[in-house]
Amino acid sequence: MQKIETTQQTVNPSGRFPIALFCLTAGAFAIGMTEFVIMGLLPNVAEDLQVTIPQAGQLITGYALGVAVGAPILTIATNKIAQKQLLCLLMLIFIVGNLVAALAPSYGLLMGSRLVTALAHGTFLGTGSLIAARLVRPDKRAGAVSMVLAGLTIANIIGVPFGTLIGQHLGWRASFGAITIMGILSLIGIILLIPKIQQTEQPSLGKEVSSLFQPQVLLILATGAFGCCSMFTVFTYITPLLTDVTGFQESNVTWILVMYGVGVTLGNILGGRLADWKLMPSVITIFAILSALLMILSGVLHIPALALIFIFLWGMAAFGIMPGIQLRIMNLAHEAPRLAATSSHSALNLGNAAGAFLGGVVITNLGLVYVPLIGGLIAAVGVAGAVLSYYMVEKKQQRSA
Repeated sequence: MQKIETTQQTVNPSGRFPIALFCLTAGAFAIGMTEFVIMGLLPNVAEDLQVTIPQAGQLITGYALGVAVGAPILTIATNKIAQKQLLCLLMLIFIVGNLVAALAPSYGLLMGSRLVTALAHGTFLGTGSLIAARLVRPDKRAGAVSMVLAGLTIANIIGVPFGTLIGQHLGWRASFGAITIMGILSLIGIILLIPKIQQTEQPSLGKEVSSLFQPQVLLILATGAFGCCSMFTVFTYITPLLTDVTGFQESNVTWILVMYGVGVTLGNILGGRLADWKLMPSVITIFAILSALLMILSGVLHIPALALIFIFLWGMAAFGIMPGIQLRIMNLAHEAPRLAATSSHSALNLGNAAGAFLGGVVITNLGLVYVPLIGGLIAAVGVAGAVLSYYMVEKKQQRSA
């Protein structure tokens, strides 16, 4: 028997997104801030806790590994908890983790708080995506998922610079204090506005695991990981690319990153709409555009105006695939989608880590200018994965019809 879940809220027939959806966006915004704000505060943290910059940088690595490992483990551990209650629990974990970070007297406790906070990351986004898809009409599901993910992208444009500014003027602990307050506000919104998910059948852990390990689900997880790998191969080293190759002043990099973030946000929203229209054809097309843009970027890095244009377009394409990938995973694992939906964030974070490593290898052996080219080739592997997924499911169904 297939698990049936309904909400007490009637889906708006006009197709407008309900206000409850924006509570999930706010939660994702807070999560995005806590993940990335530390990048702008590393010198402050290192000086205050008397550690080196590389040691402070491990706070970023630790968080990413916490997301990758924690999402499936926490999802399995909380499998029998109803989805709204689970969101509340996850936001409580997030609030406590950031509060401890704000008060941490030592590097070890700060690292521990980051690991605890990371546990909530993937499971919140995965569960939030499932709820978002149930709050809207079927033809608006990818758009609703993109609204949740938009919280992460907006955090990079507004939240991270704002959090860094707070940290530089009031101390890095104040940044985590501000994130804690945002978490509390998000929790209140979830309690008041997110409808209760009624489950007519108790979730089965066996079904969740079985859904995750379907070959088609594993293929699309790997495809998404290649997309993130291509992005972080380049994004990790964007500052030296812009200063050493393109010739921008370091003071201009912040504004270029804001521009990139605007492209990421627009691409995320556009990608959601395209995925609602034609899911896999749009994912394949955007993936192919992403690959081409990165390869071209390698050739125009020495021309500042063209470099800026292609960086903006690359940002749009890089996140344009994400709503479609998430919806594809949820569709393929439809009988028991919770573990698969949250594990996608584990796969994406592993892609992030692999991309940062591969970018370093390319710089060491080939040079900075080749980093976008390699990123484009990695994205081309993602194109192949998306095409294979499409032909193994849709085309097979058409032949059977």
